[in-house]
Amino acid sequence: MSSLSLAPINVGVVGFGMSARVFHCPLLASSADYHLAAIVERRGERGKLCYPHVQTVKSLGDLLAIKEIELVIITTPNDTHFSYSRQVLLAGRNCVVEKPFAINESEARELVQIAQTSGKVLSVFQNRRWDGDFLTLKALLRENALGHVVEIESRFDRYRASKKPNAWREDGTFPGSGVLFDLGAHLFDQIVDLMGVPEYVTGTVRNERQIAGAPDDSFLVVLDYPAKNFRAVCRAGMLVRDRPPRFTVLGTRGTFTKHGLDVQEDQLKSGIVPGDEAYGRETPACFGVLDAEVYPDVVFRGAVTTADGKYPDFYKNVAAAIRGRAGLAVTPEQAADVVRIIELAKRSSDERRSLAFACEEPLP
Repeated sequence: MSSLSLAPINVGVVGFGMSARVFHCPLLASSADYHLAAIVERRGERGKLCYPHVQTVKSLGDLLAIKEIELVIITTPNDTHFSYSRQVLLAGRNCVVEKPFAINESEARELVQIAQTSGKVLSVFQNRRWDGDFLTLKALLRENALGHVVEIESRFDRYRASKKPNAWREDGTFPGSGVLFDLGAHLFDQIVDLMGVPEYVTGTVRNERQIAGAPDDSFLVVLDYPAKNFRAVCRAGMLVRDRPPRFTVLGTRGTFTKHGLDVQEDQLKSGIVPGDEAYGRETPACFGVLDAEVYPDVVFRGAVTTADGKYPDFYKNVAAAIRGRAGLAVTPEQAADVVRIIELAKRSSDERRSLAFACEEPLP
């Protein structure tokens, strides 16, 4: 292997909001695979305060003018994801874009085509595939600990009865706003990773807080797989004070129940980064519970140690894909499928009926 292939990948990050500050930049800075070279900030130089060696530029065009940049990460609001990713790919650079991939399926499929034509790596930051609880669930399924799994209920709940000030995600006029695009993109991606695309989508999408001018703040979406005798019930809401389980998994041999959210986001916010001993590690009090028949007439009920969360593995995989050593874990095709599910869920809610996933044309 040449020394060039081992050199760190020069990265430019577009935007320095919460996503860049909390997730992307700390993960990149802690990895030997990357060199954080530049940050796009229209106003100020907050990124330089955190990373003094980083060059600050004012636009995506300025960033792409730096010929050493190999990978561009888009962390700006949802309505920019398509145009910025398109510009990056057409400039011959690799691209990672925050979820959701795009605000409609047609744009998502166009990005898939551009990536295929350009031969560049395009992925979406679906970091919650590397949540400790989800990694634990995947391990249980691999081990057949629950028998044939017939249902997974997956929830991502919060409590905030009032609108968050100056938040574009809570502005109904802003394209791609609302909880369905924000949290649905995570929940649906995890199910697609486990089971592939559903046969049918049934959605109920609501503005439960009844805030004037606000987008949806609650959804219940069922992803149905009749041929696999499986369904996923995905829910999120903003009026959930006493949190129900994050996962409830039902199988022919037993049940797995897991409360609480993965620890990595709060750790990164507090300054705990990959490489720290505590990073990604959950306390025993938060472990999930398995209640299953391990042998005929022999039932086990007890805690299952939560796997360590591994957000850095997303970027390890992207680096390996750029260097031609591995395929992408999160493909643009999967990301486009998730956007389709989001759109089908909204249409299902509006039309009050289940909709088939399969059809010939992307949703407009």
